[in-house]
Amino acid sequence: MPLSLRWTAFTLFAATSSLAGAQTCPDWSPVKARSEIALHQAQIEQWDDSYHRLGVSQVADELYDQSRQRLKYLRTCFATPPERVDNPLKTAGGPVPHPIPHTGLNKLPDEVAVRSWLKGRKDVWIQPKVDGVAVTLVYDKGKLVQAISRGDGVKGQDWTRHAHQIEAIPRHIAWENTLVLQGELYWRLSDHVQAKAGSLNARSKAAGLLARNTINEDEGAQLGLFVWDWPDGPATMRERLASLRALGFEDSLRFSEPMQGFAQAKNWREHWYTHPLPFATDGVVIRQGERPPTQRWQAKAPYWIAAWKYPFARVLADVRRVNFNVGRSGKITPVLDLAPVRLDDRKISRVSVGSLKRWQKMDIRPGDQVSISLAGLTIARLDEVVTRSVDRMPLPVPHAADYHPLSCWQPTEGCEGQFRERLKWLGSKKGLALSGVGPGTWDKLIKAGVVEGLLDWMRLDAAQLRNIPGLGELSGSRLSETFQGAREQSFETWLKALGLPPTAGADLGDSWAALSARNIDDWQAEPGIGPGRARQLYAFFQDPPVQLLSRQLREQGIKGF
Repeated sequence: MPLSLRWTAFTLFAATSSLAGAQTCPDWSPVKARSEIALHQAQIEQWDDSYHRLGVSQVADELYDQSRQRLKYLRTCFATPPERVDNPLKTAGGPVPHPIPHTGLNKLPDEVAVRSWLKGRKDVWIQPKVDGVAVTLVYDKGKLVQAISRGDGVKGQDWTRHAHQIEAIPRHIAWENTLVLQGELYWRLSDHVQAKAGSLNARSKAAGLLARNTINEDEGAQLGLFVWDWPDGPATMRERLASLRALGFEDSLRFSEPMQGFAQAKNWREHWYTHPLPFATDGVVIRQGERPPTQRWQAKAPYWIAAWKYPFARVLADVRRVNFNVGRSGKITPVLDLAPVRLDDRKISRVSVGSLKRWQKMDIRPGDQVSISLAGLTIARLDEVVTRSVDRMPLPVPHAADYHPLSCWQPTEGCEGQFRERLKWLGSKKGLALSGVGPGTWDKLIKAGVVEGLLDWMRLDAAQLRNIPGLGELSGSRLSETFQGAREQSFETWLKALGLPPTAGADLGDSWAALSARNIDDWQAEPGIGPGRARQLYAFFQDPPVQLLSRQLREQGIKGF
């Protein structure tokens, strides 16, 4: 995103933010509300300073926009106006004045806004919104005499020495008078498809290079130039583009297209998003060919130009709760309950952290805000913590050492989750394939107090099942038939249902007694079973709760036990 966009982009964001309409005001005390609002404000000010003064983006533009909207929303909730004038560019200025101010860009948040902006306008053009750093170039009698960073739009830093090392900036042009151009210095990319590769940190690379005291020609060759305006140039856009090309600025004509109506704007936006370009982009810019005289230009968003960004790749979500789910094998997976958000037409209210170790490193608590993206366009993925709540609520974090493949064979305190996962596995297609038996069925049986062990369901008859709350006459009878049918499953199927570790196709025979008599060396002698797996198999057959299950199956007349 050009440096000029961030400070105006958020002004139109509220209408269609993924946050808008999806939240209710937090149930905070006045003291907590003031603390949270101050924390959000300080975070955004830090991002602003890093982005506009140092040229380093600490947060993705779309998350920045959403964070600003979140701050505005909280201020509205708690009737807390800003304590000072909110100026994202307050630290971005420099010592060198621009001959003509750099305007900003208003952002059009959706198709409705784009249609509204286009209504009644003529001589409209569209360009890719190059994701680089904005610059003013000044030529006097054909010689490059000054290059100025965007800064705060009124004053910027002197980049003239750097410009002389950038091949894309001509040192001399065929022009007799003073000429002022405004454009974007970008990091060159080869056949870059934004929809597939994203921005690849291209803007930060360009900004980082220009932040150095000096650069050489080889480094300067990595930068390209897209001139997006000639403030005092010819009256029409077509004439300006043709003249820029004649002066040696090729990209301007190559990536500017006349358009009529919303359909063409949408087509060009999609085209540049999905087709190769020599630079990173984050949307398109729609502009009128005719502008007012430069004497009326100001360092703020004008009426004759606007940006329409690409779809969000990431969305900001509030963490409501942190759950610690224990799987059948004892692995602990933290899962975040989120205030519902939408991303690419998908509603997201939960996301996995991945592992307990990652959660401990990220230290996510209720009230934090996290970045969510889509993996493979379908699965919600946790990217990072964007802002943290003032209150770091203590959480009942399970101890990893308490859970392993042989823990929790009963739903005792702390074992409810792993026990349920064992039942789910037992009834699944990888276990006994109990038709119509899912997590809800097991929950009903556990809640009724009739299943307190992995095989207690085998003792239930049809009459007992029909009396279980939530089952009823028909469901109870069908469930009884399903449970009875499980008795006909093979010995090997029952072993897998109990949670037997993978055996790599080893011959298991048809006798529990024979398998439980094997030692580690016996297991390791089987093809495909190494030392680690051999120890797991030995431990499984020697585990007292597992041996108890085998006796229960023998009493039930299951073959092999």
